[in-house]
Amino acid sequence: MEVGNVFCYNTFEDPMDIDKNPNVGESMDSDDDEEAYGDEPDEPGVSDDDGDGEAHDDEKEKRWKPPTLEAARIAHTDIKALIRPPRNTGNGYKNPGLDLLLRSRLESMQRFLWAYIDVKSPFHKKWMAASLDIARTAEKGLWFARRLREWTSAFIKNAENLPLNIYGTWNKSRVDDEGLKQELFTHLQSIGKYISAMDVVRYMAQPDVQKRYMMKKGITEMTARNWLSRIGFRWTLEPSGQYVDGHERDDIVEYRQKVFLPRWKELEPNLRAWTKDGTEEEVGERPQPQRLVVWFHDESTFYANDRRRKRWVHMSEKAVPRAKGEGASLMVADFVSADYGWLRSPDGKESARVVFKAGKTRDGYFTNTEIILQLELAMDIVQKYYPNNHHIFVYDNATTHTKRPATTPTASKMTKNPSKKFGAEVTVTVNGKIQYAANGKPQKHTVQMGPVILPNGQPHYFYETPSTTVLGMFKGTMKLLQERGLTEEVKLKGSCKNFKCPAGTTHCCQRRVLYNQPDFADQLSAIEIACKARGFEAIFLPKFHCELNFIEQCWGHAKRVYRQYPPSSKEDDLERNVLSALESVPVETMRKCVPIYTQMTQ
Repeated sequence: MEVGNVFCYNTFEDPMDIDKNPNVGESMDSDDDEEAYGDEPDEPGVSDDDGDGEAHDDEKEKRWKPPTLEAARIAHTDIKALIRPPRNTGNGYKNPGLDLLLRSRLESMQRFLWAYIDVKSPFHKKWMAASLDIARTAEKGLWFARRLREWTSAFIKNAENLPLNIYGTWNKSRVDDEGLKQELFTHLQSIGKYISAMDVVRYMAQPDVQKRYMMKKGITEMTARNWLSRIGFRWTLEPSGQYVDGHERDDIVEYRQKVFLPRWKELEPNLRAWTKDGTEEEVGERPQPQRLVVWFHDESTFYANDRRRKRWVHMSEKAVPRAKGEGASLMVADFVSADYGWLRSPDGKESARVVFKAGKTRDGYFTNTEIILQLELAMDIVQKYYPNNHHIFVYDNATTHTKRPATTPTASKMTKNPSKKFGAEVTVTVNGKIQYAANGKPQKHTVQMGPVILPNGQPHYFYETPSTTVLGMFKGTMKLLQERGLTEEVKLKGSCKNFKCPAGTTHCCQRRVLYNQPDFADQLSAIEIACKARGFEAIFLPKFHCELNFIEQCWGHAKRVYRQYPPSSKEDDLERNVLSALESVPVETMRKCVPIYTQMTQ
């Protein structure tokens, strides 16, 4: 067969004993390129020389015409250059880089051609006789003489047709053909994410595909699995990245592009810059004398039975019983900055870290109340130990973080007419601790909502008798609009059904009108109020953008270390292992995650 410009034969010969299989392969006859060959001198069935072979050899070789002497001389010179290529400069020869079998065949072809073209040779111009003589001197038989003629004829036609060593090439898979590989890949992509080996089997069973690739039958499912592996597929878990649900939602994009990124762009010149190896990078003079330190906040939960699942397992290992479920949990809430690492005093004795055993029968739940208490502690530490820096606290956009104080005005549930029941539900706390009812839910009581501050600076009360202890009579949305001078809006209905107003509308109902009033819409969260009261600033990341909070990488580093510890059979062991894992995160590692974040506005 001919593969590209490589002339190959199905042969099992050994370079040391090619005569082992004298019946393998027949001569490849051809009538092409007659200009390179002379006429066969002898009649079919008659030996061209006594003792050169038997008559049936001439009959089989009748279509192989011997080459002209000129063509043979050129081929002899080319083969000689292949075996002993001269150096580019100076005397001597270069290493031809030929394997043993190919070199042996080329040397036999060289001797064969020389016997054919040498005027002093007894086999001058005797093509078949020369091949038989070279075979005899090599202690080979008729089969080798026939191969010599085939190899040499092919080389004369095209010097790139070499008698290559094809040992091992029969292990080559049909799917190694780049055309078939690309065709299968395109077909599997058209199916979607969930493919199977049978999809390949069915595709290769199509008559047009088999005709295109000269196949007489299809493939088995096992072969299809091997092909999938050769194409680049692996049967494994789907790669999982960070969550991006809602990442490009209209309201999220608007907040990211119009609120968060512009504000970060203003702050960035006063931030320290870090290189990818965690060292500080000089960025020149800063607009403000104080350096800006950004503290990123987040919570993460560690589980007692969270262990490494993959490792090198010896074949002799047996399955052993293991704990069911994730086991006891421990939640950690903390702040981190690239400047100082975890938020704590320089000596480490004071820390803003909160270790929390979440659960109804344990420490309860980490609500906005606990978040504000932790924030107050964090502000105490930075004021005391890092007073020469300007500090900003960054939170993700979770509802527990963006929650407004319970008494913050909201029109979403206001009644159109006066009511003695409408108010804000406030969680009952004692000494900062939430009080729970018998059913396990936090205790609530209702207080007055508001007031708000109008654009003219005057307070607007929602109740007939303002009070911080007595609920009193709510005025209703109709009267609130009248007091604001919105006389036309008073004529609107109280609320759309379930306050689900048509998209884009602002004057469909009284609730919607009040809801869009600046003093209603621009209310601050509890975190922002707490920071503002003490001269700090709080920023919220865009929703679903956890990749912008580099504390996530800190949690990942700590959990990787935690999983290498012995199992936490007791809660004391769990807490000790968790704290040890958190302390293992070096600040240099934290800083390596920052360059990606600090350049996001570019």
